[in-house]
Amino acid sequence: MSVESKIKEAAGYVKEELYENGDSPEAKRKAQEGRDLRNEGRIEDGKAPKPGTPGTEN
Repeated sequence: MSVESKIKEAAGYVKEELYENGDSPEAKRKAQEGRDLRNEGRIEDGKAPKPGTPGTEN
């Protein structure tokens, strides 16, 4: 478990949370970038990616 992967996961989570409720295509794109970054960090740590949206148990 590297510090870099934990930072990626945290930064991706924050970015996703910031943009997830936006209605514009730009907000949706940035929320997806956040999900991708979060999952990249999780994969580097050997964890399974989170396919669901924040605030749900999926």
